[in-house]
Amino acid sequence: MTSPPRLTLAVTLALVLTASLTGTTTAHAEDDPNDPPGTEASASAPVEVDPNDPDLKIPDGATLAQAKVLDIKTVVEEQSGDERREDTNTSVTLALQAEVLFAKNSAKLGAEAKSRISGIAEEIKTQNATRVRVFGFTDNLGSSAHGDVLSKQRANAVHDVLSQALNDADITYEVRGYGEQYPISDNSTEAGRKKNRRVEVSFPRTEA
Repeated sequence: MTSPPRLTLAVTLALVLTASLTGTTTAHAEDDPNDPPGTEASASAPVEVDPNDPDLKIPDGATLAQAKVLDIKTVVEEQSGDERREDTNTSVTLALQAEVLFAKNSAKLGAEAKSRISGIAEEIKTQNATRVRVFGFTDNLGSSAHGDVLSKQRANAVHDVLSQALNDADITYEVRGYGEQYPISDNSTEAGRKKNRRVEVSFPRTEA
């Protein structure tokens, strides 16, 4: 079977590192998720710059802004939108749309879902990752409380299959449900809401 065509978008982002990841050894979603996705610190420190260097040409009286880490993010999305992959210098995030994994308003995984999750497990093995995050998200339809519960249930379901496929006691999982928080598309359209209904699995890249 030929793979569906893919659209590749390369986005360069300057990320200000304001939060570090707190590891959690939990088997199921937490009731009070405090750390938003993608806020872990980069492993690479910014290059130090001497503000008094005579070769540094800045206007008299000006000062250097606080150093930032530039992180390259590459986004690859299936044309159907069913799967989305983000690669940065330090991590991999794979997002599967809820419709690929579950029936409407359900947290029960289908046969195709288990096959896709097994593919993610193989990628985790390739990267030799020992820390894996599984985050569930919904759109903004219905009550916020319902979205919170459903996203947690879906994250738990994906975690259960993923941990069985990996069968590795050395892997630490962080499993959370964020409901309608952190949308990646516009909730005012069905196409956007479909992208926001997703489960993301992320893990560190193998260091070069």
